[in-house]
Amino acid sequence: MTSIRVTAEQLTISPHPDADSLEIAQIGRFSAVVPKGEFATGEWAVYIPEGSILPDDLIAEIGLTGQLAGVGRNRVKAIRLRGQLSQGLVCRPAALSGVDLAKAHAGGHNFADALRITKWTPPTPIHLAGPVGPAPGLLPWIEIEDIKRYPNMFKVGEPVVATEKIHGTACLYTRVNNSDFVSSKGYAKKRRALVYSQSNLYWRTILAYNIPWVANNIANMMNAHSVGIFGEIYGKGVQDLTYGADAYSPRPGYAVFDVRVETAAMGWWLDPDELVSIMGEFEDPPPLAPRLYAGPYDEDMLFALSNGSESISRTALHLREGLVARPVRERRSALTGGRAVAKFVSPAYLTREGGTEYE
Repeated sequence: MTSIRVTAEQLTISPHPDADSLEIAQIGRFSAVVPKGEFATGEWAVYIPEGSILPDDLIAEIGLTGQLAGVGRNRVKAIRLRGQLSQGLVCRPAALSGVDLAKAHAGGHNFADALRITKWTPPTPIHLAGPVGPAPGLLPWIEIEDIKRYPNMFKVGEPVVATEKIHGTACLYTRVNNSDFVSSKGYAKKRRALVYSQSNLYWRTILAYNIPWVANNIANMMNAHSVGIFGEIYGKGVQDLTYGADAYSPRPGYAVFDVRVETAAMGWWLDPDELVSIMGEFEDPPPLAPRLYAGPYDEDMLFALSNGSESISRTALHLREGLVARPVRERRSALTGGRAVAKFVSPAYLTREGGTEYE
């Protein structure tokens, strides 16, 4: 799922502990700070999540002209208001005044198009980009949904694995019948790949960690025609969190977080343990995203684990972005129609000062 979801939600309102003029609206697992007296528990309203880009007339209607994030002051971003985390906006747009919101919620209606709300796409900075060309057969990455949006993604006690979410730039490598494609997440959505260049960060990283050789060996092991290796490049020159690495070094920071294999008969994502096992077959395997937990699913415990210090550099240089949880056995989710995989994002990461969000 790549589009933003703007939905009707039933509210639970509670007092703001440090502001007499504000209250907290609870929307499932999300919370948003709202003006006192504007909403009541049990009422229905529209929830606009963080990462949304709003049209100017809607911004003006809800009284937030000049107060949102981004160059255009039109992006919804998680913030703290008098100490309370506020993720998204709660409102009742005039354009939906005649809509039965309870019925819309039951039907799973998405109001993004009706309100002309789009999803914010992080920019790819010039120094990370490069010429691109068509990439037939490229295996694109998928969007990882926030567990707060789909809190029933996993069953209590279901065996899961959680790995650290690294703040870098996604690097997508696909080997298709002896052809190599390297792409960023943004370009891959358009089925475009980066043209080879010795100076391109993505290509430099892929070659520095011998990823084409690894993919070729996996293809031979499984008689596959396509192998996708998905990793995160990080370090100084990529994002604000560097983990003690340098993207301009001969070996930039890099960690694999997923592998997909496709044969003539089927395609599948490697289970977490299978990924570890296969990479262990190689003498000098690429590093994997650190595993933070393996055991029965416990939402509260995983939310707690998403906070704290990162474990990439092992020197506690940065806060932790969060974690990504998935079942021990790969499966699909009836909630999203895609993979059962979800992210738990640290509130401290969401509200940090001076953060960068490039693809």
